[in-house]
Amino acid sequence: MRFSRLITTVDAHAGGEPLRIVTGGLPPLPGATMLDRRRAMAERHDDVRRALLWEPRGHADMYGAVLTPAVSAEADFGVLFLTNEGYSTMCGHGVIALTTALIETGVVAAMHEDVVAAYDTPAGLVRARACLDRDRVTAVAFRNVPSFRYATGVEVPTSAGKVRADVAFGGAFYALVDAADLGVPVERQRVADLIRLGMEVKRGVDAVLDVTHPQEPELRGIYGTIISEAARRHGGDGRNVTVYAEGAVDRSPCGTGTSAKLANLHAAGRIAVNQPYVHESVTDSVFTGRVVGETTVGPYPGVETEIAGRGFVTGFHQFVIDPDDPAREGFLVR
Repeated sequence: MRFSRLITTVDAHAGGEPLRIVTGGLPPLPGATMLDRRRAMAERHDDVRRALLWEPRGHADMYGAVLTPAVSAEADFGVLFLTNEGYSTMCGHGVIALTTALIETGVVAAMHEDVVAAYDTPAGLVRARACLDRDRVTAVAFRNVPSFRYATGVEVPTSAGKVRADVAFGGAFYALVDAADLGVPVERQRVADLIRLGMEVKRGVDAVLDVTHPQEPELRGIYGTIISEAARRHGGDGRNVTVYAEGAVDRSPCGTGTSAKLANLHAAGRIAVNQPYVHESVTDSVFTGRVVGETTVGPYPGVETEIAGRGFVTGFHQFVIDPDDPAREGFLVR
C-alpha cells in the first residue's frame, strides 16, 4: 500500500482539552522569531494544520502544537499552537500537556527533583515546572507571559440583550462576561447556547474596540470569550467556559484564560498576590492559578501569573495524507 505523506504525532490532554503534538513529517520552519515561524507555518503548511485538526482525523475542537528549536537563549524549545481557526499566540493547557508528553516520552530527561522547561511562544517566553513521582508527571505549573486588563465595561449587543465585557490579556486577548448576564449556566447541556453567545461577544467586542498589544502589534483581536459563574465545588473560586477561535470550546479551565481572569480580578482589587484561585471548567476539571507579582505592560499595570494543572499522554499516531483522498485537507461539520 502506498503512502504519499506520513505525519506522526503524540496526543495528550490537560484538563480534558486535547493537544496533538507533531513529531514528524513537517519540514523545519524558517524564521528568527516565533512570529516569523507562525507566518511560515500559515503560508506554507496550513494544509497540515487542517488535515490533523479537522475531520476526519480530528474535530472542530481539536488543538495542536508544533515544536521547533528555540529562538532565544533562555528557552529549550519553541512552540506554535494550532486551532480550528488558525494559530494562537499562547496556550496554557498546551504547555501543561506538552511538558508532560516531553518528559514521559523521554525527550526531556525525568529526574528525581522537579524538571524545568522553557518555551519560546509567539506571545513570549514561558517557563514550566513539572513535579515528578519517579518517571510520572504529577503536575505542571507554568509562569506565563505578563498579563493585564486592557479595557473594562465594554457594552456589547447580543441576542440575550446588551452585556458588559471586560477585556484582558493572558497570552491572548479575552472578553470576560458573567454567565448570569447572558442567562445561560456554564453546563455541558447548554454548550450550543454558550458557543453562540460567546461568539457574539467575541465579534461584538472586536467591532467596537481595536484590541492590540502595546508591545507587539501582531498580537491583536479577541481570541476568545470567558463566560464565568460561581464555583460549584467545595474550595473552588470560579467556574468558566472559554469559547475561542471559530466557536471551539475549551474543555479545560483554559490556562491563558485563567491568567487573563487573574489579571482582571487583580486590577479590580479582588485578588491579592499569592492568593490561590481554583478555576473550574465546563467539564469540571480544575487549574489553580495565582498572581505571583506585579509588573507593567506598556502603559498598563500588569501581573505575573502561575497556572498549575495536570496532563496525560493519550496516544501515539501515524497519519496518512493521500493526494487522491478528496478529504485529505480536512473539513468541519458543526
